[in-house]
Amino acid sequence: MALLYGYLFPLIFLVAFWVLYRHEKIPLIRHMGELLTVSVLGGACFGLPTTMVSERERGVWRRYRLTPVPTWAFVTSTVVARYLIVLSAGALQLVLAFALGMTLPAHPFDLWVAFTAVSFAFIGLGLVIATLADNVPAVQALGQCIFLPMLIIGGVAVQLASLPPWAQHVSAFFPGRYAVETLQGSVTGGGLGATRFSLLALVLIGAAGCLAGAKLFRWDAAQRFATRSGKFWLVPALAAWLAVGLIAEWRGRIGVATDDIPVATTPKIAEAPPPPSPPWMKITAKDVAALDFNVPSDGGVVSPYAAPDEEAADYTKDEVEAVRNGLSTWKPGLEGDDVQRVRNLLCVAAVPDSIQQPVERYLPPVVLHHLEDTYPKDKLIKILTWIVLHPEDGTVIDSLPDLGLQGTAGDPSVVRERSYLYALKFLIRITGRAGR
Repeated sequence: MALLYGYLFPLIFLVAFWVLYRHEKIPLIRHMGELLTVSVLGGACFGLPTTMVSERERGVWRRYRLTPVPTWAFVTSTVVARYLIVLSAGALQLVLAFALGMTLPAHPFDLWVAFTAVSFAFIGLGLVIATLADNVPAVQALGQCIFLPMLIIGGVAVQLASLPPWAQHVSAFFPGRYAVETLQGSVTGGGLGATRFSLLALVLIGAAGCLAGAKLFRWDAAQRFATRSGKFWLVPALAAWLAVGLIAEWRGRIGVATDDIPVATTPKIAEAPPPPSPPWMKITAKDVAALDFNVPSDGGVVSPYAAPDEEAADYTKDEVEAVRNGLSTWKPGLEGDDVQRVRNLLCVAAVPDSIQQPVERYLPPVVLHHLEDTYPKDKLIKILTWIVLHPEDGTVIDSLPDLGLQGTAGDPSVVRERSYLYALKFLIRITGRAGR
């Protein structure tokens, strides 16, 4: 079971993420923080306590106690051994990610330091679980009580930008959030210098967990936790989680950070009049035919698109209608040049998709219908083709509160990518082509 959680489970997660996000320009690189955190979680919160409790039940630790070696030495050697196992699992994940097309991380040394801090934090948590559990089934139960909430609302399996505000506040008290932040910052961000708070939070949580695990260490399965003295040593472990969350709240670190990419909630009005002949006017039928129409399936996770006869679910109908009725007066769709207006309207489909809102699949047909009502067919084809050929130009919109949609895209580069995909899907429908 320890090998399953330590090696196989993280690899299954990685392959699943690759299947879901294989259409991204650089596969997996935006998700390595989450994937490496899952790897450490499996090895430290399940593998470590499962091994320790199993050995305790078999009397292995009782025999160790007969040696003159102090308790702290056994705990330290256990932590180091588990770290090496977790490190090998993380390295295996990276090798597979490279084989699937991921590029090298931006800060390799920082990534190792961050991975070490994450491992230290979760190994401390694993020691606490081993202390609390009297048998292996209890380890599984306690581990799941921590593992699943951390995956879902702790910012590990579900990106923080996709979580409601209350869950983002709750996630501040989970080490999983800081693990993802410091690892991802080393892969695609500014390195450890940009994630100092997260790094310190992990070290504090790890130190508190290791202290509690060492003080409450049990040698014999006959020693039950309920009858053991010194339970107050659990207080530092719990206090560390609470302190980190409260400090994050106090310092205003709950909001989701965004990359340094031009973003505009309301695009600026062009000061100079457009040139007599905009560049997109030079787009020809040959340019359109040369596009790569290899797009994700309409029923997939990336750039979903509702079928013509598919009605919006009951709990999304009001939001879809609000967007449909608001597009005609939505300022970003009326201001700026034609290309920027269309780019802004593409964001109406791209933003909900990037944060996986329930309405994501129903909005693209609404946006396309509005575009077809607003622009002549030939002109719209040229503008969409120009956007596909120049996806990094202009600005993107990361939130749509004026249209009644909540949530903010944490990574504007994802909005650009999804806008690119929807521009292709619109062209497929306008020109009658079949996506490949």
